[in-house]
Amino acid sequence: MVAEAEVVCQQSVPVLEVPFFGKGSHFEEINEIVAIPSPVSSPEFRQVGRGATESVSVDLSTSQLDVKSLDEFPDPCNIESTVLQFVPSIRSGSFADIGPRRYMEDEHIRIDDLSSQLGSLFKFPKPSAFYGVFDGHGGPEAAAYVRRHVLRLFFEDVNFPQSCEVDDDFLAGVENSVRKSFLLADLALADDCTVNSSSGTTALTALIFGRLLMVANAGDCRAVLCRKGEAIDMSEDHRPIYPSEWRRVEELGGFIDDGYLNGVLSVSRALGDWDMKLPKGSSSPLIAEPEVRQVVLTEDDEFLIIGCDGIWDVMSSQHAVSLVRRGLRRHDDPEQCARDLVMEALRRNTFDNLTVIVICFSEPDYREQPSPRQRRLRCCSLSAEALCSLRSAMRIRDR
Repeated sequence: MVAEAEVVCQQSVPVLEVPFFGKGSHFEEINEIVAIPSPVSSPEFRQVGRGATESVSVDLSTSQLDVKSLDEFPDPCNIESTVLQFVPSIRSGSFADIGPRRYMEDEHIRIDDLSSQLGSLFKFPKPSAFYGVFDGHGGPEAAAYVRRHVLRLFFEDVNFPQSCEVDDDFLAGVENSVRKSFLLADLALADDCTVNSSSGTTALTALIFGRLLMVANAGDCRAVLCRKGEAIDMSEDHRPIYPSEWRRVEELGGFIDDGYLNGVLSVSRALGDWDMKLPKGSSSPLIAEPEVRQVVLTEDDEFLIIGCDGIWDVMSSQHAVSLVRRGLRRHDDPEQCARDLVMEALRRNTFDNLTVIVICFSEPDYREQPSPRQRRLRCCSLSAEALCSLRSAMRIRDR
């Protein structure tokens, strides 16, 4: 997304309350959608340098040792009633940059108010929001197609469930629809003659319904939840060299050569890439099936970061969380935090396109204030000449 138009519509403690669980009308094709902010904040879209895009509303990890796993957390039945009273207040910001590449192949979408975008024909728990990052390869066609048709593929054609409450039936229906939408998008890419058969895209989406956060991922983009300052990975990078993916690839007749699937692709799950999947219906080591993770948000959950692999190639999940958390406490601007993450990745010499979305769930506990010493230093920062002039002026006034 080098130049896109924005469509505007309306901390380290014991974690005991995070559970890990684990149809529509016709829409016009969305040709130029990047972000749909919530009604409380929708400033103008602007293009920035280096081929980046900015919509203002707002590794492969170098270290995984500082990231919590959701598998540690208990069943949702054990959530205390006081926790269930928490209702997220959604706002987000995003930033994208072409990086050192010659072409921009990333796409992304932000919808802070999903109910307003889809209209009265869909009934969802409040708040409702949808986000996606699509990291293209082999050309921009596949990622651009998925972004352009995202509402049809992810909501209309899968008969997305509707409810005003998040109950077991709704949860099951949403997960089923999300899985179907990934596979549907994959098949659509095979049928569209405007998409080159060698073009593909990874896909990572995040849905919020009330306190439910559901993340679906196929590829090496990553979603990271900040819980009181701690990074919790909400997705797993699908790289061929990872043992679970390596086993699956070999079982389906594929091979890994120098870290690449069949010597060609650096991811083991993606939408498109039909030159590697044909003929239709055949068993391929490259699959579009997403991994889905769900969590009930609590007042300790501060924000979610969604980023393409250009971020995580040079930065750990915890480093990204810490950087965003400091930024929010200084200026409370998720858009600026997304930009800061991109700039940090560029400073660390990433070699890829860069896209980041930062989704906040509540206001920060406090704004970072200067220390008393910093304030005293500011008050006493006059130069010697200025101090002499001030003393002379005071003596004249006293006469």
